Amino acid sequence: MTMTATDALRNPVPSASKGLRRDRTIYWTTTALVSAVMVFSIVSFTFLDHVPFPEGGFVHLGLPRYFRTELTIAKALGVLALLIPGIPTKVKEFAYFGFAITLVSASFAHFSTGDARISILFVADPLMFLGLLSVSYFYFNKSRASLSHERR
Repeated sequence: MTMTATDALRNPVPSASKGLRRDRTIYWTTTALVSAVMVFSIVSFTFLDHVPFPEGGFVHLGLPRYFRTELTIAKALGVLALLIPGIPTKVKEFAYFGFAITLVSASFAHFSTGDARISILFVADPLMFLGLLSVSYFYFNKSRASLSHERR
């Protein structure tokens, strides 16, 4: 099937290129949202730790004080790993895995302390962001596969 000049004017971008653009848009949107959530959580438990729990979120969840520092550093490095182009794939995958563990652990921690009685969102929010993280990871791998296929 040949493309006429009229067809080219109506649809100047080949469909494969449109799909790649759509995939990249989904990837960057979900990655930006997950990164924003991680940055918000860093700010929240660093500067606003006593909201909504007067004793502090980490104390409320029964976590040691030093863990806040570890989590802050790990989340900051993970956000950088996901957002900076050219970071090795293994490092990005490590960041995805670390964020997945963090989100599942947050949901379990809030559930086990009874925070679902206050609001189910304490338990559900981390799982919703785990879903976004999964979409980001799916499109990260899909774009990698597309790039390696284009290079052949």
